[in-house]
Amino acid sequence: MLSAAEGVLLSIATAEVMLGLLGNSVITLANCMDWVKSKKLSKIGFLLTGLATSRIFVIWVITLDACTKIFFPTMHWSGRLTESISYIWVTVNHLNVWFAASLSIFYCLKIANFSHHVFLWLKKRTERVFFVLVGYLLTSLLVSYSLVVKIMKDNKRKHINRTRQIYLEKRESIINYVSVNIGIISLFMVTLTACFFLIISLWRHSRRMRSNVSGFRDLNTEAHVKAMKVLISFLILFILHFSGILIEILCLFTPENKLLFIFGFTVSSIYPCCHSFILILTSSQLQRASVRVLRGLKCCEKGKDLRSMWPSGMIGRKL
Repeated sequence: MLSAAEGVLLSIATAEVMLGLLGNSVITLANCMDWVKSKKLSKIGFLLTGLATSRIFVIWVITLDACTKIFFPTMHWSGRLTESISYIWVTVNHLNVWFAASLSIFYCLKIANFSHHVFLWLKKRTERVFFVLVGYLLTSLLVSYSLVVKIMKDNKRKHINRTRQIYLEKRESIINYVSVNIGIISLFMVTLTACFFLIISLWRHSRRMRSNVSGFRDLNTEAHVKAMKVLISFLILFILHFSGILIEILCLFTPENKLLFIFGFTVSSIYPCCHSFILILTSSQLQRASVRVLRGLKCCEKGKDLRSMWPSGMIGRKL
């Protein structure tokens, strides 16, 4: 039985999960509709679709894992279930951060203004940069999978006394968590670097164009600010997400402390929920597409209501 505080936190987490599924589903549907309409998918459309889709899977995995730990704790300790969740989690979390890092690099190369020859060389070869990122993703996944296999095997060996084992497990769990996510941390640093370059570009652009009152400066500044909002919000929210997952892992050693575990679940759910709406609010194209998606869903719902109200004998009858 959950306490009042645990119930409140779980309700907040549930609301975050529902909003996250709604926001990311709208982004996915909006880009898919544009893809069908224009018969082609832009790079940014592909990255946004992949980011939103991977976040939907992230939400389902962390929700399934949290519900199992809260309501079915004995089932969670099943070796097969833990192993399956671990592999799925590694995959979707890597994809999620990879799409976010790729999007940050795309924004940086498209919006930032630098005259350095390396930056100009990368700007002209975005396709090669993309393939390098794909190669890095596959390498990172292979390394993480091998570490997860090693961790699973080590967990099955219980040849030391229980007191020392608990102490070692607490320390090793943090080390293992960081080791498995080393590829994600490096991708996070790529996003941080892209954000840093955008800030420098905006500062140089503002200083250079301070005396210019043309509309071009406003558009360029606005593009910088929007991209920075997306990247900075991602950095802050993902740090919260990473911290929330770490809290959940540490709570495995104090299973009776459900309040702290639910708090970690609530914190980790903020990122996939809030960032999807930030992406929508900072993109006029996504806003228009989202309105079309919501209108389409509303029309479908009205159509179902009308069909349910229509007498069954009149279906298919000619007027």
